[in-house]
Amino acid sequence: MILPLFRRMLNLEELTLSITVQERTFIDGTSLYNEILVYMPRLNIFNFWICTDNMIHNSFHYLSKDDIQQTFTNIIFQQVECIVNHFYHISQCHVFSLPFMFNVFDCIGNTFPTIIFNYVRILRVRDNVPFEHEFFIRIAWSFPLLQELTINNCRPQSSLSDRLNSNDNQLYSIVNYPYLISLCFENVHNDYVEQFLNDTKTHLPRLKILTINYGQLQLVTENFTRERTRLNCINVNKLDLMMETVVHSKDVYVYFPLL
Repeated sequence: MILPLFRRMLNLEELTLSITVQERTFIDGTSLYNEILVYMPRLNIFNFWICTDNMIHNSFHYLSKDDIQQTFTNIIFQQVECIVNHFYHISQCHVFSLPFMFNVFDCIGNTFPTIIFNYVRILRVRDNVPFEHEFFIRIAWSFPLLQELTINNCRPQSSLSDRLNSNDNQLYSIVNYPYLISLCFENVHNDYVEQFLNDTKTHLPRLKILTINYGQLQLVTENFTRERTRLNCINVNKLDLMMETVVHSKDVYVYFPLL
């Protein structure tokens, strides 16, 4: 539906494109050139972020980042990055121009390039490999102005990470998200609730909206009595319990005084 429109824009000089496509071969530099750019002879600025999602099946052919990257040989692709992730039954490929011009990135896993995404405000992270403490340090560095974060990972952090992140250990860096307003634990192991609410691991000075399973919140805060998780909860004014019906105790409102 979109390609015929592009092919009529013979005089277009600048194009910004963000699109997610499902159930087709990964979109790479060759397909972009043959299906779009060859019809736009005057195009000289092309900002894009294209995500391709595929279900993994027996006949699926795994392509690496290098396989995709080497297809961007046309001169208009001056700086291009690629991320290839495999989540359970889904394979996903992101190709995007640099600098990344969009305010949303959905979604990345443990493998992503060492670059700074200055425009991204909303991010979702997902993987079937554990997110260790160092991963969240990298996220804070790569997305310095992040305001909304969603986490999806059911795998527990490693025992090594547990030891490094223990309350008595000061050898690791506290992760700082100075602009994070909204935090969503979409489908997570308890370790990630601990990772973010424990103020010896993560600092969330502006957190206002918390989306979480009530049982996990109750567990990590030790039934709303734990001091180590109180600081990151103190400014929360909206608690989304994901459709759960819960009768709050007085302790909840003491723990979240702005609720």
